[in-house]
Amino acid sequence: MKRNRIHVYLMPGLAANPSIFESIKLPESEFKTHYLKWLMPSKKETLEHYALRISKNIKHENPILVGVSFGGILVQEMSKHINVKKLVIISSVKTNQEFPKHIKIAKAIKLYKLLPTKLIKNIDRLATYSFGKTTTRSIALYKKYLSVTNPHYLKWAIKQLVTWTQKTPIENIIHIHGESDNIFPIKNISNCISLKGGSHIMIITKTKWFNTNLPIVLKQ
Repeated sequence: MKRNRIHVYLMPGLAANPSIFESIKLPESEFKTHYLKWLMPSKKETLEHYALRISKNIKHENPILVGVSFGGILVQEMSKHINVKKLVIISSVKTNQEFPKHIKIAKAIKLYKLLPTKLIKNIDRLATYSFGKTTTRSIALYKKYLSVTNPHYLKWAIKQLVTWTQKTPIENIIHIHGESDNIFPIKNISNCISLKGGSHIMIITKTKWFNTNLPIVLKQ
């Protein structure tokens, strides 16, 4: 019965809008899907406080939270403010120990302070930072998904990603990760459901796998 459906909230990745989930179809008889959006952060807002603000858009008790990339980091922070039935991250990291070396270096030398201005000048650069290596054919597609390009948001988001302090995984978190992810290489990732051929944008390119397997994962 529809009234007994499980409520699933989906959070897109850095700079992305909910259209990245447009081809993800969960069985309507079992799940009710809700889409979360990035809000503009206030000046000097912490990730903890931002997660609390986004959590106020959760209208159901004990939902399932699913986050992609930086959205995966955000839903982990949100789970510290609300009770969740299940927490799922895709193409993301469970702790800052799973970051690749270049992100750790960016934190150490505060390189993130220089990135946003360069990124917003060119959709290719923004797409590369959000999705990994791009092709000319991909850029038009990415323009559709990467619509949150306000400089203040980008500067804030990149800083929060690079300086994330989580050191231990949240208990019972489910992590789905592509074996060909070039933003968060799988060699740094532990305890995940690995997807052969999955890139950092596999939520877009591997929809058949997700439509078959994500409902199973969510019900486990």
